[in-house]
This record gives sequence, C-alpha cells and structure tokens, in this order.
Amino acid sequence: MYWCKLRLKTAVTLVSGFALLTALPACKPEISNNGAFDLRGLLTKDAAKLNKLNPAVIKTVTHNGVSETKTVHIPDWAQELSLFIDADINKPSWKSNYKVNDEDSLLVYHAKDPDQKVQELIIKRNKQKVSWILIYTRTKNKLYYSAQRLTYFPDSLYRIDMSQRVRVIGTNNYNIQGIILRAKIQESGTKIKEK
Repeated sequence: MYWCKLRLKTAVTLVSGFALLTALPACKPEISNNGAFDLRGLLTKDAAKLNKLNPAVIKTVTHNGVSETKTVHIPDWAQELSLFIDADINKPSWKSNYKVNDEDSLLVYHAKDPDQKVQELIIKRNKQKVSWILIYTRTKNKLYYSAQRLTYFPDSLYRIDMSQRVRVIGTNNYNIQGIILRAKIQESGTKIKEK
C-alpha cells in the first residue's frame, strides 16, 4: 500500500515537472516592439478573415500601361497582402528611426533615414477603427531603384503602385488594384446583390 502511494506521488511529481518544463517557454516574455502601429497584426487578422469569407475581387493588373481585369477569388490573402505586411515598422531596432505625428484621426510615421525601406506610414482612424492605410517604400542601390505606394482600405480595396528601375533593363511600372466585393444578405439569408 505504501509502495503504491509512493509510486503515485512520484508519478504526479514527474507529470507536474514535465508540465512545468513545457510551459516555461510560453512564460518567456515576448520581444518588445518599438510602440509603433501594429501593421502586421492588423493585416494578418484581416487576411485570416478574408480567407474565411472568400469574397470575389475585381482585380486589375497594369504593366507599363497595359491592363487586364478579372473577377477572382484570392486563395491566400496573407500572400496577396504580403507587401503591406512586410512594410511593418514595429521592430525594436527601429525605435528611433521614425518621427511620429499623432493628431486627430491621423497617425503618421516618417523615416528619419532616407535609406530606410518604409519611408512613410499613414493611418487614418475613425474612433480607433482603421479607415485606411497609406505606405510609401523605397529601395535603392547602384543598380536598382524601386518605389512603392501601397493603399489599403479594410474590407473594400487594396492598391499597389510600383516603379522599378534596373540599370541594364530599364523602367517598369506596375499597378495592382483589388476591389473586394461584399455580398449583401437579406434577413432571410438570401444573397441579393454584389456591392
């Protein structure tokens, strides 16, 4: 009887110890950010929501003035919005790299360094809800120059305007616009029209 109680107590101690060891990594504090707007977090949530809803998108792609428009369903919104997600400035090492102007409903981050990839991030808010986001990025070296203007209206539109200049190849201009269609549903649950 004593041996059985001792064995049970040892087993409980071992299981508790194992549970504690597996929980320790979860207790590790997250890397602190620089207090900037969490663009990655917002867009990752939006991408997950759009993946679930699977809305139709009127997508127009223009390359050097030649356009093509199709209505499509985006299979992976995180991939579709990757340029926006990658423009996140919320990194500890960039804490002092941006001037911040937070007035009324506009939050503006402006790069102090002209070599910083994300030059400007502008967020328009309406009662703390994001109305739109505008991002200017720039990458340059001796052989390559790229400038992007990224515009995002949650649940309705995204637009990418990009100019690339490669010394040997020349200049290319790209525009991608996606209008996210939302189905209006009657109270009975019947689809009545696309917006």
